[in-house]
Order: sequence, then C-alpha cells, then structure tokens
Amino acid sequence: MTSQNLQSDSKLFSEETELKRELGLVEALSIVINRIIGSGIFRTPMPIMMLVASISLFYGVWVVGGIATLLGAFCYAELVAMMPKSGGPYAYLKAAYPPVWTFLRGWAMFFVSETASIAAVALVFAEYSNALYEMATGHTYSMAVEVFLALFVIWSLTLVNCFGVFLSGILQDIFSLLKLIAVGAVIAICFINAGDASHFTTNFWPEKFTWSTMLAFGAAMRYGFFAYSGWEGATYVAEEVKKPRKNLPLSLILGIFGIMLLYLAANSTYIYQLSIPQIQSAKWVAVDAVKMAIGTTGGVLISLAVMLNTFGNVSAQILCKARTWYAMSRDGLFIKPLSKVNEKYKTPNTALIVQAFWASVLLMGAAFAENTYETIIDFFSFTSSIFNVSTFFSVWVLRKKYPDAPRPYKAWGYPFTLIIVLIIQIWFMITTLITAFIPSLLGILLTSTGLLYYYRNDLKQAINFSKHSK
Repeated sequence: MTSQNLQSDSKLFSEETELKRELGLVEALSIVINRIIGSGIFRTPMPIMMLVASISLFYGVWVVGGIATLLGAFCYAELVAMMPKSGGPYAYLKAAYPPVWTFLRGWAMFFVSETASIAAVALVFAEYSNALYEMATGHTYSMAVEVFLALFVIWSLTLVNCFGVFLSGILQDIFSLLKLIAVGAVIAICFINAGDASHFTTNFWPEKFTWSTMLAFGAAMRYGFFAYSGWEGATYVAEEVKKPRKNLPLSLILGIFGIMLLYLAANSTYIYQLSIPQIQSAKWVAVDAVKMAIGTTGGVLISLAVMLNTFGNVSAQILCKARTWYAMSRDGLFIKPLSKVNEKYKTPNTALIVQAFWASVLLMGAAFAENTYETIIDFFSFTSSIFNVSTFFSVWVLRKKYPDAPRPYKAWGYPFTLIIVLIIQIWFMITTLITAFIPSLLGILLTSTGLLYYYRNDLKQAINFSKHSK
C-alpha cells in the first residue's frame, strides 16, 4: 500500500467522531466485565455437564474457551488500536472484505446473534427471579410471566441508554463491581462451608473417548463460548472511549484474563458443593450450590446477586450493540433511520429502539420451545462462528492490505496465535453444525435474507426488465 493510498483511507484509522468520548479505562474495563459476566456462569454449567458428564471435560470446556477467548483478544487488540471505530467487528470487516460480506455480518448480528443474546440473558434474569419467588412462596410462576419480566428488562434498560452514554457508563461501573462481588461471594461461601472434595475425582475421566465424546465436547463448547461471549464489547463503543488506542486493548486483555480465572474458581465451587448428577439437574446452579452450603437464606441472596449480574449484562449489551447498527446505517449499509443521533444526548436512539423491538420478537418466538435458553444459543452459534472466523482472519488481510497503517499494538504471538484461534473456531463451527443442525440452518436462512435487502435495487431492475421484455 503506497502512502497515497493510505492517505485516501486515512478515515479508517482516525479518531475523529461525532460521538462524545466520555468513557475512560475503568468504564471500558467495566463494559468488558459486564458483557462477559451475565447469564453464562450461572446457567450454562448444567447443559455443559449434561453433555460431557465428566470432571475433566467439564474443566476442559472452560479452559479451552478461556484460552481461545484470550488469544482472540490479542487479535482484536491489534484491530481496535489500529481502527478505533464504533461497531466492533463490523468496522474491521468493512476494511478487510467486500461490502456484501460486511453487510451480511451486520445483518446476522442484528437478526440472529446479538439481539438473540440480549433476549437470552434477559430471560435468565427472569428465571432467577422465579427461583427467588419459589424460595419465598413455595410456588413458581409461569413461562409467560418470565417472558414478560425479560421484556421489561430489555425495554427499561433501552430507555436508560437513550439518555446519554455518561449515564450508561456509570451503570457499567456499578454493575461490574456488583458482579465481581456476587461471583466472589459464591466462591467464598461455597469454599468456606463444608463440601465434598470427592466430587472432583468421581467420574473424572469419561468412560471412553470416542467420536461421540468429541462431538459432545464440541457441543458443550457452544455454551462455554457463550459464557465468555461479549468480551469484545468495549470495541463497539470505540468512538466514545478516551485514548482508545491504549485503553481498549488494555481493557480486553485484563478483563478476559481475570474473568477466566474467576470462572474456573466459580465452577470449582459448584463441583465442591454438588455432584455431577446434581449439576446436570441444576437449572439455577449458583442457587443450588449456595443453598447446599448455607441453606435457603444464601440461595435468596445469590438469586438477587444473579439478577443484578444479568441486569447489568443486558444493559452493557444494549449499550454496545446499538452502535453497530448506528455505524452500519451511517455507512449506508443498513436501515437509514438507525444512523440518527439524538441532538441532546448524542446517542443513537433509533438504533436502540429498533434493537429492543427485534430482541423482543426473538424472545417471544423462542418462548414456545421446550428449552428456551438453550434454543436461543443453538440458533445463533453457527452463524456467529462463521463471521468470527472471518473477523479473526482480517488481522492477516489488513496486514497485507495496509502494511503501513498505524499499529500501536500488534497481536502477541502472531501468526501462531491467529492460527490456533482459527483452528479452534473452525472445529467449533463444524461440531455446532453437526450437533445443532436445524437451529444452525434457521440462523443461516435468516442471515441469507440479507442478500435480498442488499441487492434489492438489482432485483427491482431485473423485475422491471422482465415486465418490459414481455
């Protein structure tokens, strides 16, 4: 790339923005923590243990997921330091690939993966409120009530985010602190009180290693990756972060490494208090573990803590993801009104409202499934993995395309870290397609509808030509 060509693409690498830079390192780190610690650590241990049914593979899911996420963060750190633009992966794909692929990634994020993730975490908030209600009254309320509560969370937090990023940043700081306290409380309570150390050695290895074992491990990774998902959250608000080339890479690496250690500790406390069969039947695993340690009172407190965690996670998702729809629309690759910025609060309010609407649609649609939470994750995992592979690979593409672009941070261990990440992601993609074929197919079909929107003008011309030719 010549200096002249680089100059023509200088906007890709500039820090110029019409948004307000009011988020510092603490807020960026808080967003990473809030986006990762949500429903996963409190809800996915059950389906993971149901699939792997052994201690070694259970830990393996969390270790592999954590390492893959950390290696992926090294790649993202290079990308965001080079291009501190709102929209996260969308911005990097736009620079690396043809517009149609970039558009499809954004289309899939909106209609399949990212809004579905908002719905899934809001649902876990409602589920744990149901657990709290059961401990208080001895009864549970219906699935319809859970869905209503989840919808309330989505819409109330959307409205809060419409009143400026500064207020949203304060919420991220508060909830990230509460999350760390909540998970720390689970770990402390479960380890201080008597458990059963034999749980760590009982069924440590699977009965046999077969192709089915590998498929089960791959399927379990679907829920493990979801528990770590959102780690790139701070990159979505890159244009609202102070000193983005320094603060964003630092927030990614520090946040992910710390949370991986926290997750391993939390899962160890579950195993210390609960046997494998108990974890396999524990929809509210944190509540069951703490109740086993200190009784119902502890279960009430942890239910409240989990509700705070998931509430904060939904807030972080709503804040971050709306910036992608804003960025796409600003670039002419999505519904045009979503590019509007509120004159007073300088926030993309139209994008926030439309995002809440579609998340509500997905939530109500999934409510008819037997396992709503798992169904939502199965629906978007394969589609997400396709675009994750292309985003990570964009590190190599952009090094070739823009060798002279500013890179304040370069991916550690490149190219080996990139190769390892790609191998893990491709393996995960294949096993997800095999083990969740119908949900994966639905996700792909919905993503493919984006081609009709992208080529709508060409289709209109083709139809008109066909009419005139007759």
